[in-house]
Amino acid sequence: MSAFYRLLARPWAGVGVLLLFYLGVTLCFSLLSPWFLSFDNLVSIGANVAFMGLMAAAQTPLIIAGGLDLSVAAVAGLAGVVVALLHAGGMEVWSAAFLALLLGGGIGALNGLLTTRLGFNPFIATLGTMSAVGGISLVLTGGLTKPLLVESFAWLGNGQVAGLPVPLLLMLAVFGGLGWVLRHTAFGRYAYAAGSNPVASRLVGVPVDRILTMLYVGSGLSGALSGLVLAAMLGAGAPDAAGKHLLTVVAAVILGGTSLLGGRGSVWGTLLAVLLLGTLNNGLTLLDVSSFWQDVTRGAVLLAAVGLDQLRTKALGQ
Repeated sequence: MSAFYRLLARPWAGVGVLLLFYLGVTLCFSLLSPWFLSFDNLVSIGANVAFMGLMAAAQTPLIIAGGLDLSVAAVAGLAGVVVALLHAGGMEVWSAAFLALLLGGGIGALNGLLTTRLGFNPFIATLGTMSAVGGISLVLTGGLTKPLLVESFAWLGNGQVAGLPVPLLLMLAVFGGLGWVLRHTAFGRYAYAAGSNPVASRLVGVPVDRILTMLYVGSGLSGALSGLVLAAMLGAGAPDAAGKHLLTVVAAVILGGTSLLGGRGSVWGTLLAVLLLGTLNNGLTLLDVSSFWQDVTRGAVLLAAVGLDQLRTKALGQ
């Protein structure tokens, strides 16, 4: 067991295990379905998980820094609703989208204020804003889906550039940008320090509260952007369009090797986990597995992710 824990303590262990599992799942579905291993299907997987990937990408540095945002999926739903309602009221669609992004950033700033200035537990604070934001979406729409059939806006969710879907390219750009920030900037080093030991970080001059607030704003922006992509894909603003995907987003972050205790993680592990979860959904659908069993699979993956995180934490403590 000591050798096993030493292996888990390696920096690459989490991503390495995940990559092996991903390759195994891909091989399995390739053998079971003749349609799985095709370019169109693989690109479709990336496009379909892009809106979740956008949320998971920004959630990763936030959890690394010791935060958590449960409201991000509710913000996504509200962003789509806001654009649909403002456009129906006569506002130009891209102006409405810009206001939705500002609203998402504002909700993120509120989460940052609650957790850093008022000392709320991140779980409780963002659970409260999740409920409030989701309720506002339902009040604004009466629980109904609002149409948003604008050709130029639909390009954001269904367009292509060089044969690749716009949502997929947008997701990869966000992951690439965040990966560079975490690895090559002082802000990224501060995020890791804040999650590892916030008290010691404050003593040496790291602006922990400011870092966390900025990351909460980034999470809110990512939720709003995800909502815009989802609304463009659906051609409508739905108040609970992304609500059921919150656990998938959190599972992707944890499965990708980011510790719930903070101080450790990588956006590249999160990206691989997002693609893995998308591949599981796609493969099970091609095999005509019931959506109920797909929910069971997502729950099992989440439990496995948390279990692996606990094992790695124990390994690093030895």
